[in-house]
Amino acid sequence: MPDILSLLQCLLPQINATNMRQFNQIILAMLAMSGRVTMLGISRWAGTGGSYRTMLRFFHTVIPWATLFWLFFRKHLFRANEVYLLAGDEVVVSKSGKKTYGLDRFFSSLASKPILGLSFFTLSLVSVEQRHSFPIRIEQVIKSDVEKSSLSSTLEIKPLEKRKRGRPKGSKNKNKTEVILTSELLRIKKMINEQVLLIANFIPLTYLVLDGHFGNNNALQMARLVNLHIISKLRHDSALYIPYQHPDSNKRSRRKYGDKIDYCNIPDKYLCKSSMEDEVQTDVYQCTLLHKEFAQALNVVILVKTNLKTNASSHVILFSSDLTLSCEKIIDYYKLRFQIEFNFRDAKQFWGLEDFMNLSQTAVTNASNLAFFMVNLSHHLLADFQQLNPGSGIIDLKAYHRGFRYVREMLKMLPEIPEPILLTQIFAKLTALGRIHPVSTGVKPSPCQNGKIVR
Repeated sequence: MPDILSLLQCLLPQINATNMRQFNQIILAMLAMSGRVTMLGISRWAGTGGSYRTMLRFFHTVIPWATLFWLFFRKHLFRANEVYLLAGDEVVVSKSGKKTYGLDRFFSSLASKPILGLSFFTLSLVSVEQRHSFPIRIEQVIKSDVEKSSLSSTLEIKPLEKRKRGRPKGSKNKNKTEVILTSELLRIKKMINEQVLLIANFIPLTYLVLDGHFGNNNALQMARLVNLHIISKLRHDSALYIPYQHPDSNKRSRRKYGDKIDYCNIPDKYLCKSSMEDEVQTDVYQCTLLHKEFAQALNVVILVKTNLKTNASSHVILFSSDLTLSCEKIIDYYKLRFQIEFNFRDAKQFWGLEDFMNLSQTAVTNASNLAFFMVNLSHHLLADFQQLNPGSGIIDLKAYHRGFRYVREMLKMLPEIPEPILLTQIFAKLTALGRIHPVSTGVKPSPCQNGKIVR
């Protein structure tokens, strides 16, 4: 069984020895426990030295989580010569009550409606080679008074104001690069700047991958302010234009926008590749196009799927501010953004993001960050666990640690340690309980070393 305390030694400059011992007990309890992951549940599985008061003290201690995430990633998860993307997304968890810090109504994509709960914005480092996302910074979303007032104003029914056709008299051209960032974009910009300072050029970051909610000029300008290129998705009905070229190459024209893209009849010269699968044809187009709301030209990739039986078609529009990026990489990088959703799933299902019942700001911050820290820690443990148990997942990993805990507690009650052969059989039997994938025939580590029980 891996020594959790040795894995956490890289965090010692940032947390003291007392918090380190508490952290170790909490992690061992979370790996072995079943049921809801709350402070009370953790204290019941932590054993001696892990009382509920100890849990209270830990969860009400201010901890530099962003630094801990980075130190652990750099020590145990980072691989040299790999390409990493910076991805961001927001996760909403449902909470009841009235006193939880930051409790408000947020739109949940799972429920397809606003729900009462908490919202957290997460930045992750996504490895292109490993095809995996590693949460690196988590910040709770607190709605400002401006956001609440703007939301309520949009819900009010206002009479439509008729405006005359044409450009208003006296209006001037606007510089589209000078935008007023929303509080949401300011929050993300601050998180990225702080993370870049923490990384300190250890990992070269070039691309920021965001979902379709950020497919607008404001988000693009925010990404350029932090020296990153954005990769995102546009609306399916976005008005895109081919840059105008004068028929006579020797003459110049003030005209900027050419023909508008018709998604049903895209020119063949922009076709990059075409494939067929189950009578569904997929055409990939790439071109540099203009959008009247964006300050610069966009590297646009359009994926058109056509059912040859029914002639029904649909399309997706991806874009990047990097005009040199190939269509294969734009598609691949945007696909990798979804890996952050698996982080959200694991944090909710296994590590208590949906279960915690803390109320204060510090306790809520610690509970949410602990859930995402366990996502990274479990990935590291699972990589070693799968060497002897291929195909295993987090449920198998937790069953293994739970069985190890049962064997350890049982051995404490015996007057003598059983024979090694019998002990190996007991260990293999108990650690197999509750597992999904079958136990491999590899040699199992014993809970005893030199005749002593491993604590």
